[in-house]
Amino acid sequence: MAEFGFNEHHQKEVVNYMRFARSKMVLRLKTIDSCFEELKDSRLVEETFTVDEVKEMLDGLQAVVRGEVETELINTAHTNVLLLRQLFSQAEKFYLRLQSDISELENRELLEQVAEFEKTDFKSANQKNQETSKPKLAPLNEGGVSELLNKEIARLQEENDKLKTRMRTLESQAMSALDERSKAERALKDLQKLQGDQQEISSLEDTVAALKGEYERALSANSASQKGLQDNLVSAKHDLLRVQEQLSLAEKELDKKFQQTAAYRNMKEILTKKNEQIKDIRKRLQRYEPSE
Repeated sequence: MAEFGFNEHHQKEVVNYMRFARSKMVLRLKTIDSCFEELKDSRLVEETFTVDEVKEMLDGLQAVVRGEVETELINTAHTNVLLLRQLFSQAEKFYLRLQSDISELENRELLEQVAEFEKTDFKSANQKNQETSKPKLAPLNEGGVSELLNKEIARLQEENDKLKTRMRTLESQAMSALDERSKAERALKDLQKLQGDQQEISSLEDTVAALKGEYERALSANSASQKGLQDNLVSAKHDLLRVQEQLSLAEKELDKKFQQTAAYRNMKEILTKKNEQIKDIRKRLQRYEPSE
């Protein structure tokens, strides 16, 4: 079998398969022969037969032989599939992918070589392998290609473990970065809110300053009037005292009315709320300072 490129072990396996195929072939031929013998013994008991009788016997024999041949061909195809299953199972254990060329199954030159091998070498090889034949295919040895495959598999597994470790590290870093980003976004929102509050407070302070200026101008105008009255009514001290008392009462009443106005109360409530919000924001910012 040198022209097929087989080593001694594989040559023995081929011989075993050919022996199996030949035994199945001999058994099926015996079955076909028995069909003819049965026809001879059961139907050919008379000396003369009509054409219809002969045709009937041949049709029956044809059906029986056809059934036997069809059964054998189907069984042979299924047997070949089981043989390929064994080969592919062994190859997959070592992560190999076998390929076949279906067109080579009808290569007449190769078929003639197989027939020649069967005629010349099969008998001698059959005798040598009677004691050493194995019912199952032996697994591939641990040397040569299989050893290289095992080393490659071990290397790939090691690289896979390293990649998994690297992936877990990157995932942890990504989660930490996301946490830091969330904290920074919250702090930025708080800062923007605080800046908005400060702008609103500044606007309220300006409003208060304007109101205070108006109030001071009103007081200055009242003082000027009092001074003019004092210069012009020196002799009327009593009237002046009465007028001063009236002015004092008017000032108190004016101050009281101003404090009771809706604008003053609203402004005071807004300032109170904003001061509380500023205190709360400062407390929250103090909690973030140690972590930074």
